[in-house]
Amino acid sequence: MSATGNVDRIYENVKRMTSGFDLKPDEKLNEQAMARKLGASRTPLREALNRLVSEGFLKYESGRGFFCRSLGAEQILELYQAREAVECKLVELACLNASKQDFDDLEQFLKQSETDYHENKLGSELVEIDEAFHMRIAALSKNSVLIGMLENLNARIRFVRTIDLEERRVVTPGNHAKILQMMRANQVSEAVQQMRLHILRSQEEASEAVRKAYSRIYVPGNVAQDNNDNKANIGES
Repeated sequence: MSATGNVDRIYENVKRMTSGFDLKPDEKLNEQAMARKLGASRTPLREALNRLVSEGFLKYESGRGFFCRSLGAEQILELYQAREAVECKLVELACLNASKQDFDDLEQFLKQSETDYHENKLGSELVEIDEAFHMRIAALSKNSVLIGMLENLNARIRFVRTIDLEERRVVTPGNHAKILQMMRANQVSEAVQQMRLHILRSQEEASEAVRKAYSRIYVPGNVAQDNNDNKANIGES
């Protein structure tokens, strides 16, 4: 494997850890343990970690090392504010650029996914289904920069949304149908507003779910006091 390919492999693995439950918010990374876990040497690991810092998945503190990103109330709010701005613009552009066939295909996707929403699926599976609808709208915008921004936000917010849907275990696709209906009718401002309300509602639900779930995520004894720099590190037991 080339050096670039090795960095990409490490990057994707650590990114999945930050998007799932393997790395908890504010948890310090043990680079040596992570290198052993991923079969990586120090240089490509550092390169991958720095890339994740630049994208907001990790943070770096001089003299202390790398940490998983925070997910307090303020961080959740910022992520959802960014998602609102990006997705509302994507809806607007999709209304301008999509064809009738595009809307037909999106409606067919919604119909096919209705059964999935009501089955007894894991939170992570429900998030995947939901993201697919939003990414299909993004694709209709034909704006590759905004699409990339949404992909980044989805990955960074997936941890929160998974907690939310693990708590609720239900998704109501009616909001998606309303958004599509307004887009198809070329009611651009109404479609944008419906998307905005949809995301704001998701933010409120996710924030409440995270608050309730933190006691479940942070099992007593797993995370020590940060001031002593003794947080549970990946690979240490």
